[in-house]
Amino acid sequence: MIPAQADGGEPVRTYTLCGADGQPYQSPTPGALGGHRRGRLYGRLDCPSALRAIARGHYVTQRVFFADEATAVAAGYRPCSVCLPADYARWKAEARKHHSMNPITEQDADSRSPLISPADLAAHAGDLPLPRPHTGAELTALLGLLTGPRQRIDTVAIGHSRDEDSRTAAQAFHDVWTARGGHVLTVVDWPETAASWLRPARRLTAETPDAWVIAASVPGFAQLARRLRTSTDFDPARTVAFASLNTSRLPTLAGPGTLSGLRGASADGGTWHVRGAWVTSYPPSEVNARAR
Repeated sequence: MIPAQADGGEPVRTYTLCGADGQPYQSPTPGALGGHRRGRLYGRLDCPSALRAIARGHYVTQRVFFADEATAVAAGYRPCSVCLPADYARWKAEARKHHSMNPITEQDADSRSPLISPADLAAHAGDLPLPRPHTGAELTALLGLLTGPRQRIDTVAIGHSRDEDSRTAAQAFHDVWTARGGHVLTVVDWPETAASWLRPARRLTAETPDAWVIAASVPGFAQLARRLRTSTDFDPARTVAFASLNTSRLPTLAGPGTLSGLRGASADGGTWHVRGAWVTSYPPSEVNARAR
C-alpha cells in the first residue's frame, strides 16, 4: 500500500496489484484475490493454506494480488486447489487436454494413466544410474540451491527411495536443514514399484512447502513424478534433488515437461537443471561464479 496525495491534500491509499502482463501497478482499490509468484497460483484472501504459510513468515515476499480471476489467469496463474477446488478441478481437466501424461510409447492417445508401461521401463533399465553415497560437496551444493540470493525457503518436504543410499542422503539433508533453523514438514519414502503411486504422492504434498527435496533412484521417482503432476500441486521448479537423478533418462521416462524446472546437485559440487527433455549440468566453477 502506497499513500498518495489527493487534490485536497488528504492522503489516498493505493494498492500494488499484479496486472494481466504479470507486472505490478497501482490501484485505488485492494485486490480481490491473492497469489504466490513463485508457485504461479492464486486463491481467496482467506485461503487457509496461504494464511498458514504467512503465519510462518516466509510467504510474504512472493505474495501478489489480483483485481479479479480473469487477470490472474491472463498473468499465467492457476487456481489454488485448497480454497478454489472447483476452479482447480476445471483447470486441471483443461490442462490434461493439452499435456497428456501418457506412456512414452503413446500407443493410446486418449490414455491419461500416469503409469509408465513395463516395456518402457525395461527398455531403459540397463541405462539408469543407481543411487550412490552422497558427498559433502553434493550436500553443500544442494543447500546452496535453497539458500542462494533472493531465496526465502524455510519449510521443506523430503522424499526418498527406500534404498540405503537414498535414505542416508535424505537423513543427512534433514539434519543439516534443521540445524540451520529450517523446518521439515514431512519425510516420505516409496518403493520402486507401486499400484498407482497416489498414496506417496498425496503424503508428499499434503502440506505446501517452500520446496521439495528428493533423494531417489530414477525408475521409482519417474513413476511418482507422473502421479505428482497429474494428481497434486507438486511443482518441479520448487524441487531440488541429489545427484542420483542427474541423468536425461529421468525426463525421458517421466514424460515431456513433467519435471521441467527440477534442479539438483552433482557429486563434485556442481549443479544440474532439467529443461524439457534434457538435463544441463554446471561444474562447480560456474556455480561459484554465479553465487558471487
